[in-house]
Amino acid sequence: MRTDTYIPRRLDDQWKIGFWDIDVAAPVLFMFFAGYLAGSKLAFVCCLVTGVGLARWISRIKADKHPAFALHWLYWHLPTNPVTALRATPASHLRRMVG
Repeated sequence: MRTDTYIPRRLDDQWKIGFWDIDVAAPVLFMFFAGYLAGSKLAFVCCLVTGVGLARWISRIKADKHPAFALHWLYWHLPTNPVTALRATPASHLRRMVG
């Protein structure tokens, strides 16, 4: 009665696109799409270089920090809306907690 069951070692890993985390790959993909929509080869190359530069910048900021650092940064620095508002946590503009 031998069954090969897969037991995952890490349940909370971030999503990946290739070797990159999703938050590092998103600027490259967005700029790739924007360069494609621009319609010229020069604009495509400029957008792609900008996207790769942004991805390198984000990966350097994330180095030696919590894996969900980008999500935490977005929560504290972007305004809340009904989609991103959480019920169990206070709004991001409330910096002082009592209790």
